[in-house]
Amino acid sequence: MAEKGENEMKMITAKAPVNIAVVKYWGKRNEELILPLHDSVSVTLSKNELCAETTVAISKSFSQDKMWLNGKEQSMDNPRIQNCLREIRRRVRKRKTLEENSTEQEDLLNCHIHICSKNNFPTAAGLASSAAGYACLVFTLGKLFGVEGDLSEIARQGSGSACRSMYGGFVQWCTGEEENGTDSIAQQVASEQHWPSLRILILVVSNQKKGISSSQGMQQSVRTSELLKFRSEKIIPQQVDDITQAINDKDFSKFADITMKDSNQLHAICQDTFPPIKYMNDTSWSIVELVHKYNSFYGETKVAYTFDAGPNACLYLLEPCVPEVISLIRYCFPSSSDGRHFITGLPVQSVALSQELIQGLQFTPCPDGLQYIIHTQVGSGPELVDDSSEQMLDANGLPRTKCT
Repeated sequence: MAEKGENEMKMITAKAPVNIAVVKYWGKRNEELILPLHDSVSVTLSKNELCAETTVAISKSFSQDKMWLNGKEQSMDNPRIQNCLREIRRRVRKRKTLEENSTEQEDLLNCHIHICSKNNFPTAAGLASSAAGYACLVFTLGKLFGVEGDLSEIARQGSGSACRSMYGGFVQWCTGEEENGTDSIAQQVASEQHWPSLRILILVVSNQKKGISSSQGMQQSVRTSELLKFRSEKIIPQQVDDITQAINDKDFSKFADITMKDSNQLHAICQDTFPPIKYMNDTSWSIVELVHKYNSFYGETKVAYTFDAGPNACLYLLEPCVPEVISLIRYCFPSSSDGRHFITGLPVQSVALSQELIQGLQFTPCPDGLQYIIHTQVGSGPELVDDSSEQMLDANGLPRTKCT
């Protein structure tokens, strides 16, 4: 909600979702503009379980631009943040002469900005924190400055996959052909209401920062991996068409198979990179093993896994399968911690596992292999927060909670 106080401060708060790709983005054709080598497709997750939240304030009383992230002050010299700010301001200047409130917009352009943002999940652990964060920043700035139209091109300049978090449901990021990147945007394949029975389980193996960032990993792969070039040119176009069709048809088996194969291809490329990159760990591979054994036991694909650039797994499945799959995960990855906090998100009933299933899987349990599980579903895109109590900046434009 926008508001003005005695110091003529304007403030807006918004939330934006995480998205998890089912056809991965890996590699850029233009590093500066963050233009991808190929298209990608993702699922937007519910903001109730995974989101970034950002408050942006603007005032003539601010002496400089400032930003705080998860309780720590950040440098505003980050070129990606500056790219987003610059493009928002450019769009305002381009249209301000056509607007009746152009004087007010000019005043806004001459003011400094304070940004306070947080995630309700680990940052830099392979859970698409940058996608949600930059999508939230761009959406909030767009609302603050009254910028209309598609903002995914701007979000892309903060973090590539952030463009997909600008929409809910199922989203495709189009590579585009223009050298300036104006047609490298996201578009919705299907809304969040399209497949109501689809569920997502995030298995958090580690919430520690990755040893090598996604950006660094992509750069190394582009320089050294022949598999990346082959995937981009020969595999991805058909893969995108096939999974888009599977989503439209709500064909879970086809959707799941493509999702798992694409995840495997990404991590094969990481191994083909020189020197090789390893994002998945032993627990990650145990999850892969369990999913395949489970599907084999039933003679059909009931669960799909995918791994971004990190060890944490994202499982796609249909709602009727959730109770048994969660009970199975708890059996195979028993936790010594308080069980009430082991599963978060949507409520789920526990069920007893049959001895036939346990014996048929022949899976060796991995105690404390998982930190916790997040149970969620397909969600909507960014939205404004009207509750003023959720604003992270106070009446002076400073963080409400103590920051370092």
